[in-house]
Amino acid sequence: VQLQASGGGLVQAGESLRLSCAAPIMIFSINMMGWYRQAPGKQRELVAAIVRGGSTIYADSVKGRFTISRDNAKGTVYLQMNSLKPEGTANYYCNVKIQARPYEYWGQGTLVTVSS
Repeated sequence: VQLQASGGGLVQAGESLRLSCAAPIMIFSINMMGWYRQAPGKQRELVAAIVRGGSTIYADSVKGRFTISRDNAKGTVYLQMNSLKPEGTANYYCNVKIQARPYEYWGQGTLVTVSS
């Protein structure tokens, strides 16, 4: 299974981007779909996730600015990022956690660069 992430780019602080990740995985097997990011020299961190049942989780640093959503019919998870900040510059990775082996899949990463 390959996750196809897209939507990254170069924006100025305060602007918006929407990331998309196509996940061709049976919806009933998914426990969580999420977005992580990794900035140069830093550890990968969870940005936002949507879990089975529809509840959402956000990192404190993005609450109120980012919104995660899922289109089950398209098997796609989105991350709407508003009011972007320079510290949001990172490679963003989509992640899907499932009930059986291999238990999770990662996308290839899409680079978001926010200039000040």
